[in-house]
Amino acid sequence: MRKSLRGRQIVACGTLVALLAATTAAPALAVTSPLQGALDTLTAQGGAPGAEAVVTDHGRVTETRSGIGDLTTGKPYPHDAVFRVGSVTKTFVATVVLQLVADGKVRLDEPIERYLPGLVAGNGNDGRQITVRNLLQHTSGLYNYTDDVLTADPESLRHRGAEPGELVAIALQHPPLFAPGSSWSYSNTDYIVAGMLVEKVTGHSLATEIDRRIARPLGLRDTSLPGRGDEHLPAPHPRGYLTLGGPPTDFTDFDPSIAGAAGGLVSTGRDLDTFFSALLAGRLLPAAQLAQMRRTVPAPSEPGADYGLGLIRRTLPDGTPYWGHDGGIFGFATLAGALDGGRAAAVSVNELPAPDGVQQNTETAFEVALARR
Repeated sequence: MRKSLRGRQIVACGTLVALLAATTAAPALAVTSPLQGALDTLTAQGGAPGAEAVVTDHGRVTETRSGIGDLTTGKPYPHDAVFRVGSVTKTFVATVVLQLVADGKVRLDEPIERYLPGLVAGNGNDGRQITVRNLLQHTSGLYNYTDDVLTADPESLRHRGAEPGELVAIALQHPPLFAPGSSWSYSNTDYIVAGMLVEKVTGHSLATEIDRRIARPLGLRDTSLPGRGDEHLPAPHPRGYLTLGGPPTDFTDFDPSIAGAAGGLVSTGRDLDTFFSALLAGRLLPAAQLAQMRRTVPAPSEPGADYGLGLIRRTLPDGTPYWGHDGGIFGFATLAGALDGGRAAAVSVNELPAPDGVQQNTETAFEVALARR
């Protein structure tokens, strides 16, 4: 539920005991490894309460943690933490839509009006001109509804929740940013509409389709899309904090339906690794649909990023390309993705918005986690 791909948006416990308790790697290696160092920089120096990195490489899973999961009790970031993944949700939604394309139930280059007649209309917005591909690719021109929603005091949003149609209506109060297909602009509205498409075509909730088509086949036991009013994270989870010019505020309990198909998913680092590895290996989509997903366009506001269909292509500092998505929602920031060779990584931080420096340190930790060693 962020405004851009990377920038959407206490000191860690410094004792050796806490450090050793916060990692599953061998103690001597954990203290000196580059990844542990990057996470410690993110927490002790960067200002984030806690962080976790889960790396999966050919079946071997390594979890590294740093800092605090609960500022009140001082407990460390929990093992196998459950957290809100924000816009990483988009890759799951795009996968479901592309499965429906493979099933012959949806066509990428058909207008959304065919599936959701009358939904996108008014102020120059025209669902007859916006294709399913435009939605998944952020080339629809639809206004980003969160640009309006996030101007409010976060506390007023904690229990607000929303229905998808309400969020689309917020966006349609504005004229389109450009003619469909003529430019690129990240819009959470695109994925709210895509989620509505899934529900209309299947007759089931988006949560049900994600569970049936992705979570259960892959054994993602801790991945789900909460419904309206479902404000509590399953255990074990860190507390999620936001910082807006003062001390951190606990924002763990929060109705994520205001993000919905654009950013409401709950998962773990282990589950995200499994998902991205399986996706790139062709276990979720036929070759034709995976090729469409990986067909990118430049993302002009995000140097170095190319956007496919719910999937971002970037490169590591050594030039190695990777595929994934980032996500941010009140209380949590996530970076997740995989190399074509199968190595996958997910980094989570339990603070958003956060102090300056947390974003860059999170990106650095993710790059260290994903790099082959």
